Amino acid sequence: MHNEKSDLRTRLLTQRRALSATERAEAALALAGHAGELAGPGVTVAAYVSVGAEPGTRPLLEALRARGVRVLLPVLLADNDLDWAQYGGPESLAPAGRGLLEPAGPRLGPEAVTEASVVLLPGLAVDRGGARLGRGGGSYDRVLARLGRAGARPVLAVLLYEHELLDRVPAEPHDLPVDLAVTPSGVRRLG
Repeated sequence: MHNEKSDLRTRLLTQRRALSATERAEAALALAGHAGELAGPGVTVAAYVSVGAEPGTRPLLEALRARGVRVLLPVLLADNDLDWAQYGGPESLAPAGRGLLEPAGPRLGPEAVTEASVVLLPGLAVDRGGARLGRGGGSYDRVLARLGRAGARPVLAVLLYEHELLDRVPAEPHDLPVDLAVTPSGVRRLG
């Protein structure tokens, strides 16, 4: 299972890096166009700031904020767990370790994610049953476990490029399924 996941990660990361800057920018704008399908005014969404060749989130973050959505962004802790802070616009982001951008505002604690109605998860692929392939760092596995312990059941959505919605993703018993795949062409219910 580990080798299968590792090989798939390598292939998907290579495909992401092969996308042109124009293709990435167009995909980011298309993802932002789905903000209205994800959340409305007064709702809390836990999101993230994309890095590298990930599907771009900055236009989406701004689109959500413009709709009156409260957006929480992760702050990576030393043990790879995630704290959270509210997004206050592009100027509120500060460089952090590992090439990340994080919100500079007050930290709300790791439990703040349990307030979210929608959690946007990074991932490399999902399948039609909702199995998600992450980067393998475990930060979001902790988030999902925290949500489960709190009895929180937000909508779980993964932002992807079109070719990353697969027929099958290798999954282990502890992998929790996600509800939605958000690609440039639309929002798809999984499972």
